[in-house]
Amino acid sequence: METLKRASCDNDSSVPALFLVRYGELALKSPPVRREFEQTLRRNILDQFVAAGALCRLRSDHGHFYVETDEREPAVSILSRVFGVTSVSEAVEIPTERAAITSGVLAMGDGRLTPGRSFAVRARRTGQHPFTSQELARDLGGDILERWPDRQLHVDLDHPEVELFVEVRGPRTYLYTDRRRGPGGLPLGVAGRVVALVDGPRGALGAYLMMKRGCRCAVVAVTDPAAEPLRTLARFDPKALVRAGGPDADATLHLLADETKADGVVLPLAIDDYPDAKLRWGERVVFSPTVGLTDEEVRGRWQGVEELAA
Repeated sequence: METLKRASCDNDSSVPALFLVRYGELALKSPPVRREFEQTLRRNILDQFVAAGALCRLRSDHGHFYVETDEREPAVSILSRVFGVTSVSEAVEIPTERAAITSGVLAMGDGRLTPGRSFAVRARRTGQHPFTSQELARDLGGDILERWPDRQLHVDLDHPEVELFVEVRGPRTYLYTDRRRGPGGLPLGVAGRVVALVDGPRGALGAYLMMKRGCRCAVVAVTDPAAEPLRTLARFDPKALVRAGGPDADATLHLLADETKADGVVLPLAIDDYPDAKLRWGERVVFSPTVGLTDEEVRGRWQGVEELAA
């Protein structure tokens, strides 16, 4: 099944890049829930590409998405800020034939396996094949050593300088050399709506953590709505709604909660800092995701969020 969503594209390359996109928690859900979450994740990936002004083609199998795009440079960054995605790799797709796999691995390693380097072949497979993952990795490692005996290469499965990944999925095999982590969690939009008060990194981190659990989050900014924490959050949700709080941010937060029919509100500090919070918010659930974190821990975690958003 393929979905095509178009936006502006200036790259005329005839060979699009292929990205292997993995997701984690979704695979643990019941079949109906998993299908719903996968469809939401699919829409979110396409929305991110459209927001970036890029074109992509998206297909999937049981457990992975495959994204083809001419926009090689921004694609990894786009995909690694989609909630639900655990990691992304640029890959080469070949037939699951032993000769083709050997040829592909040797081509992939040629420029990377310089003299004296250590390496490891990491192989995984799904489906029925006349080899196990361990046998395939062992044999490919032997092919590499046989191909370049003069380079004095050696296998190190614990701390290799070069890793070559081979993922066999039925009749197709995917080769890649690295992974970029994604935010993980659940796809944005599967767990209701919240509004968040953002006064800096602590408030922004609280909103991010709720978004990571699948909540659509509208934000009231105590500071400048164009401040860096708000721009970072917007990169994870192109449809994010941000309002300036001004001197009466609480009132703005109430209005936004009513407007968006929010199920809950996210506050940047402990509930004790808002003694009348339960009275003021009635049936809405009040969240404070960063209540157990010191300011230093908040800064460290927020720095990781900023790296993902870059």
